[in-house]
Amino acid sequence: MKKILMAAMTASMVAGAAFAEERYVMITHTQGTDPFWPVVEKGGRDAAEDVGATFEYNFDVSGDMSAIAKLIEAAAATQPDGIIVSLPDADALGSAIEAAVADGIPVVTINSGLEHSARLGALMHVGQPESLAGKSAGERAAAEGVTNGLCLNQEAFNTALVDRCQGYFDGLGGDLNMIDVSNDPAQIETRTAAALQADETIDGILAVGPHVCEAAASAIESVGADVHLACFDLSPGVMDMIQDGRAAFTIDQQQRLQGYMPVIVLHLYNNHAGLLPGANIPSGPGFVDASNAAGVAELAGIDR
Repeated sequence: MKKILMAAMTASMVAGAAFAEERYVMITHTQGTDPFWPVVEKGGRDAAEDVGATFEYNFDVSGDMSAIAKLIEAAAATQPDGIIVSLPDADALGSAIEAAVADGIPVVTINSGLEHSARLGALMHVGQPESLAGKSAGERAAAEGVTNGLCLNQEAFNTALVDRCQGYFDGLGGDLNMIDVSNDPAQIETRTAAALQADETIDGILAVGPHVCEAAASAIESVGADVHLACFDLSPGVMDMIQDGRAAFTIDQQQRLQGYMPVIVLHLYNNHAGLLPGANIPSGPGFVDASNAAGVAELAGIDR
């Protein structure tokens, strides 16, 4: 009996050691100022804990694409069991991703870059179709009376955000009107207020990030404009704005899924002979408005 017990304990220790060696690295294009990304990171860490893996999260505060490419290269050099990476600029990051894949490292792209993921060799993509999300926002804004829109883009380099803006105007039925507002809340407010003062016919704004939406609301109030405000993503501030009527709705791309699901996918792929979903995983889009904001408000910035 003692020998059987010792054998069982040894087997358990070996299995635990094998699990402990599983390591996944996530690299995203945040500069550390956007409240969206901590939820993605938390999703990844939660998934790694669930499967018994080690999880590392990296970003570059400069937001420079060449610096992010170097992070991908550095991660690949450590031979992790998988890399999870956002893909806002396929031209700048593509070579680093292709090199990682060539080295036998499975890659899952998240958030942005859906249209480039497969050609770079990634296993799959987890995120929302950005053009569709923007068009859904534009169609709803048009139905709610918007005729002359403005899109606020905080990351001019990010093709996914441009797709959101273009989709918004496709939904509105007008030409793209987009300005670069940066990731600095003070600059967002100043540049938005200046745009509203320069064109008083603007009656709709799409802010493609939660902190952008909060700053835009302050700009609208400061100039006394009557503007339909729509957002992307959730934050406690955005939830408050929806519930008190300062914002009409936000597009929820469920970013926790963008962190959680890639770790699960990679774990299954590595431990079950290449087991893999048959298609990309769309995490959105969905609407949060006055009808359902109260139900998700307490999760905003944590799990939504």
